[in-house]
Amino acid sequence: MKIVNLINHFKYLKKMKKIIATTNAPAAIGPYSQATEANGMIFISGQLPINPTTGEMPETIKEQTRQALENTKAILESQGLTMKNIVKATVLLKSIEDFGAMNEVYASYFTEEPPARAAYEVANLPKAALVEIESIAAR
Repeated sequence: MKIVNLINHFKYLKKMKKIIATTNAPAAIGPYSQATEANGMIFISGQLPINPTTGEMPETIKEQTRQALENTKAILESQGLTMKNIVKATVLLKSIEDFGAMNEVYASYFTEEPPARAAYEVANLPKAALVEIESIAAR
């Protein structure tokens, strides 16, 4: 009986964590996943503004914000979800002076009941990006 309980426990643990990956968003550039799901919560790694088709990054903060959010959207859509499922976002900015321009684009993705959010200026971002956005969504 104990072996059956142990097997069921391992099956339960396997269901608790699911790795999420889609070719419609940039592949992870390190030892991490694009996103993971656990108990109905989707934890989306920081999305850089890299176009998954070309590998290029736009130049302006508005274009970069849009691309980072499009990458987030693609990950969510791969799981049958939308931006409305996001409950928390964290925006990392190379310069807090870009906050207004970033916020203008960001607001267009969350027109109703926007998620909780924090925004920080950081010293540097990977690939010299101007913005990176990580999110948490719920089913």
